[in-house]
Amino acid sequence: MGLFRRTRILFFIFVYLLLSSSVSHSFPFPKRHKHKIEGPIKTLVVLVMENRSFDHMLGWLKKIRPDIDGLSGSEFNRINASDPTSRAVSVSDDAFFIDSDPGHSIQAIREQIFGCNESSANPAPMNGFVQQAESMGVEGMSKNVMSGFKPDLLPVYTELANEFAVMDRWFASVPASTQPNRFYVHSATSHGASSNVRKDLIHGFPQKTIFDSLDENGLTFGIYYQNIPATLFFKSLRKLKHIIKFHDYKLKFKLHAKMGKLPNYVVIEQRYFDVDLFPANDDHPSHDVALGQRFVKDVYETLRASPQWKEMALLITYDEHGGFYDHVPTPVSGVPNPDGIIGPDPYYFPFDRLGVRVPTFLISPWIDKGTVIHKPSGPTPSSQFEHSSIAATVKKLFNLQSNFLTKRDAWAGTFEKYFYLRDTPREDCPEKLPEVKTTLRPRGPKEDVELSEFQMELIQLASQLNGDYILNSYPDIGRQMSVGMANRYAEDAVKRFLEAGRAALRAGANETALVTKIYGIENLLFGFGKNWLKDIKNRVKIDLIGVISKGACNFLDMTPRLPLVAFEEFDKSFGVKSEV
Repeated sequence: MGLFRRTRILFFIFVYLLLSSSVSHSFPFPKRHKHKIEGPIKTLVVLVMENRSFDHMLGWLKKIRPDIDGLSGSEFNRINASDPTSRAVSVSDDAFFIDSDPGHSIQAIREQIFGCNESSANPAPMNGFVQQAESMGVEGMSKNVMSGFKPDLLPVYTELANEFAVMDRWFASVPASTQPNRFYVHSATSHGASSNVRKDLIHGFPQKTIFDSLDENGLTFGIYYQNIPATLFFKSLRKLKHIIKFHDYKLKFKLHAKMGKLPNYVVIEQRYFDVDLFPANDDHPSHDVALGQRFVKDVYETLRASPQWKEMALLITYDEHGGFYDHVPTPVSGVPNPDGIIGPDPYYFPFDRLGVRVPTFLISPWIDKGTVIHKPSGPTPSSQFEHSSIAATVKKLFNLQSNFLTKRDAWAGTFEKYFYLRDTPREDCPEKLPEVKTTLRPRGPKEDVELSEFQMELIQLASQLNGDYILNSYPDIGRQMSVGMANRYAEDAVKRFLEAGRAALRAGANETALVTKIYGIENLLFGFGKNWLKDIKNRVKIDLIGVISKGACNFLDMTPRLPLVAFEEFDKSFGVKSEV
């Protein structure tokens, strides 16, 4: 194809950039008409930690707080759940550092809850944790999964429990691993995922989210990330208009809080990769729980110092139990499938029972000291607190006119009523939480170790953001990476993705367009020369050339090195069939 043809394609691209609808870039969020919030809470902050059960983290608080449904010390599991004469392993209060990751796949969790492959027992016996741990062949694993932390080893959580509310009947949404449960936090469904789903990781999960509902109602949200924002697994968050909602935690969180500019719905994401310079602080084994405590302390104290504090609430929970024992039976009846989707083979999970109980705190100056929140009072007799409760509460708390996201958040218990038990906010909330002086891990991070399942999924997400998913090595792209390599890869992919999106916005691209890939621009000007690129940059006044279809990219022999954003809207406008 000749030079004239290539020139015409680039001309159309250039014209499209100039004619696309513009977007406001007021700091830190676009200005728009705001939906009026009548209640006391104008900002809800959500922090979801990783892979610990309630009894493992908070069970031993019962010794000093008997109103909390924790451990008595008499709980145990047997090596063989079906043999009453087999050796018993009792709960203990000597948890310190957990080096090996317990089982938490959907099949492992079924065994932990029911002690066998049969899942009809009601109430769930919760008797297979030791049996499943023994099957892993890791020395000391069965003792580890039955262990819990002494309250003085978790001084931040102990103080929060005494100063605000503990929710001791909050369950994971799915008896499965991290990713499906994180989807429920913001969308009340995992769209059928009970583990990693390659196709949806590439395309982005398509379900409607609480972010969409907030946007429909003129309310704001922001995501403060550290390594990589896992929320980018949602397809709708890849729209250009949402690019400016993603903020580097260390650069922007304290600044926005200090200025009173935090949005209505705040999501805080942890460091998921454990590296020397910035160790992981998400509590996932084998990460140091003391670092998680310091992270929670930093989040709380930042919010407490904000001028928005008196109109704010912070919810801290965990995505799933991570294989650690909990004595409270997981609900196995009356739980609605959110959207009629059944999980993939070989389990075909119907999403009709919850996961294991997880630690959860509700923190606000509108919450009285030492509050314990047990089972919800509705909206149905079988309703429970679980991750879908967040979206359900946001709808009620902010009076959203949008429908519930799924049948699950319509069913889930909500916690907005606990902000209405006082006439005025408290004035005695602590400005500082206790210092975390004890490091629980006897060593530093190991950057050369293999990735966990969730970290592998994050790398697959990163490969979508930077275009590497088209390589033959996908989806095994992370299997040859160490944690250190993966951290660098993920951070670079996010940086390039967000830079490219912002450049497209500055160029006037349609803000509703969906970013689908990033390409390099080294070979964009095949046959045109570097001076042409310099001239176009000067004319358009952008750092990158912004919008191009996959077809044009392939034609121009582009390589994935420097950022170039592509999205579906351009493909549709020029009649190019999108392959993404």
